Amino acid sequence: MLTFRIDRRSGVATYLQIVQQTRQALRLGLLEPGDRLPTAREVVEATAVNPNTVLKAYRELEREGLVEARRGLGTFVRRSLDGASAGSPLGTELADWLKRAREAGLDRDVVTALFNSALDQEFPEGDR
Repeated sequence: MLTFRIDRRSGVATYLQIVQQTRQALRLGLLEPGDRLPTAREVVEATAVNPNTVLKAYRELEREGLVEARRGLGTFVRRSLDGASAGSPLGTELADWLKRAREAGLDRDVVTALFNSALDQEFPEGDR
C-alpha cells in the first residue's frame, strides 16, 4: 500500500505533496488501475495531517481522472501514467548512484541539488 511522506519544511502544500506522490507511484508502476488508495483516516493516522487536506488531494486526483471514489468502498486508481517501473535498468542505475553518493558522504540536500541541476540541464523548462 502507498505510504505518504509529508515534508513540512518543503514549502509545498501538503495536499500537493499527496497528489505528487500519488502521480509518482502511478508513473513507477507502484499503483495500478484497480488498486485502492489508503483511506483518509489511514493517511491522517500515518501523517498527522488534516482529513480535509487528504480529501482535497483525492478530489484533485479524481478531477484529473486518475482515481475514482466509490461510496463506502474507498478511492481506487482508474488509470496509470506513462513512466518507468521502479525496477527498470535506469531506476537501478539511479539507486546505485544514490548509494554511492551516500557512501561519499553527500547529504540529501546536496544530492537533491546535484540531481536538480542535471535535470534542468537535460530537461529545460520547455521540455515538460
